[in-house]
Amino acid sequence: MKKLLGLFLLSVVSLFAQAEKLDFGARGKLTIYLTDNWSIETSDFGDRKMIKVTPKDSKVNAHMEITVTFPETDRFDTKARLKMRVEVDATKFSEQSVEGKARAQEFSLGTGYGYYCTFTDPDLVGKPPQPGNFKNVSVGLIRLAPDVILEVGINADGVNSEPYQQLLGAIEGMEFKAGAGR
Repeated sequence: MKKLLGLFLLSVVSLFAQAEKLDFGARGKLTIYLTDNWSIETSDFGDRKMIKVTPKDSKVNAHMEITVTFPETDRFDTKARLKMRVEVDATKFSEQSVEGKARAQEFSLGTGYGYYCTFTDPDLVGKPPQPGNFKNVSVGLIRLAPDVILEVGINADGVNSEPYQQLLGAIEGMEFKAGAGR
């Protein structure tokens, strides 16, 4: 059912979508699709690329950051290793969350594999949204190729909220084409 909903959202998004295309040279190309109510800002730092997604409407309290890195050593050659790394890295959030423990969920991706953990801020439960403070944070890693890793962070006021689902859909609907060197 979740995959059907994701496919439906992806098809609706494609009608009103913008695409951000990132070229990683010989490593490949990544395309991220979002509705027009989001702004996308990219930065290139040589050894990594940053993507910041923010809402155009100031009333929407959500955002996403993606850091693309290009490791020389493939430390995540299995799903089990990647899942364990996500849960270990997420421990800093889990200790101060409603959940109390990092439990990785798998991203539904067309290419590669990845996991993320979602946490709820106990101080914001039951309170109205506060600009810049988020009830939920999701953090994770995606391995698109041995030398292309995405660090993902999604912040919003509810995992079932439309902004959160749009950002998650952008991640799960992205397209990666490996470079010619593969």
